[in-house]
Amino acid sequence: MEIRTPYLLFLGDARDQLAAKTAYGVRVWRPDWCVGQRRLAECNADCGIPDMTIKEAQAAGVKTVILGVANRGGVIPKNWTSELVDAVNRGMDVASGLHTKITEIPELVDAANMNDRLLLDVRHPTRNFDVADGVKRNGKRLLTVGTDVSVGKMFTSLAIEREMHQRGMNASFRATGQTGIFIASAGVSIDAVVADFISGAVEWLTPENDADHWDVVEGQGSLFNVSYAGVTLGLIHGAQPDALVVCHEAGRPHMRSMPHFPVIDIPTCIEANLEAARLTNPDVRCIGASINTSSLTEQDGRDFCKRIGAETGLPTVDPLRDGVAAIVDNL
Repeated sequence: MEIRTPYLLFLGDARDQLAAKTAYGVRVWRPDWCVGQRRLAECNADCGIPDMTIKEAQAAGVKTVILGVANRGGVIPKNWTSELVDAVNRGMDVASGLHTKITEIPELVDAANMNDRLLLDVRHPTRNFDVADGVKRNGKRLLTVGTDVSVGKMFTSLAIEREMHQRGMNASFRATGQTGIFIASAGVSIDAVVADFISGAVEWLTPENDADHWDVVEGQGSLFNVSYAGVTLGLIHGAQPDALVVCHEAGRPHMRSMPHFPVIDIPTCIEANLEAARLTNPDVRCIGASINTSSLTEQDGRDFCKRIGAETGLPTVDPLRDGVAAIVDNL
């Protein structure tokens, strides 16, 4: 599917900044495409771009409204509908990465049909996949994994791809979630694939390639998050990674939205992911740690990365502050 630009990032009534990670990710990696943001009265997130009404977005030339909120369960609240219908009536497409399909909201469908506009459910695959076979494929693959959800796997993957391109390396970012698809204009939202076919979908997404080509595969979920561990395991087996990069948010006390599950320590996380990955690639290695230190002071963040580096023996960086050159060096 082709998503028309520029975008209006629709934040709705996002409860916090992390809930708007989809919009924020698009704004960071495709700033030229993002004209403004639409925030409703109870929104607690901000992407740092101009606030606009739907009417103002029309005047600014917006082509697509991106639903930029990744809420728990992927639902579309009722109070968003009138805003989205107004956007369609004003000539804009609507693209969503949520589990709830915008193509199943009658008012939106009627408006889209009347105005010849597109409703794009990027989370929902438009093709079928085979089950995985685990056969070794040519080319190389790097997969980001994490101690929890929303710890920087997509950001790290994109930063690694950019660093590789700057060095003249042959690399492709492979999007496996809705935000990555908005950024890459292609990919498979793995968490919307039927469970038996997750690994097969990842094999399709990361096919046979040149010997020097790296697929940089966006990770999803965490083996230690009970809500999403199944998606993570299928992604690991299908990717057949040669290299893993572990991602973590410093200072997070427990799994997101689950205070009864503490965050796992990084060495244990690395070993569990390596053990899972050895099923389809016995030679897999972890080559680095990527740490989101935004909740710490700069000095505390550097100290945290230094400690993790000493514990793991791996290059450990905050990708926003330090870049990822040290990790790519370790390939």
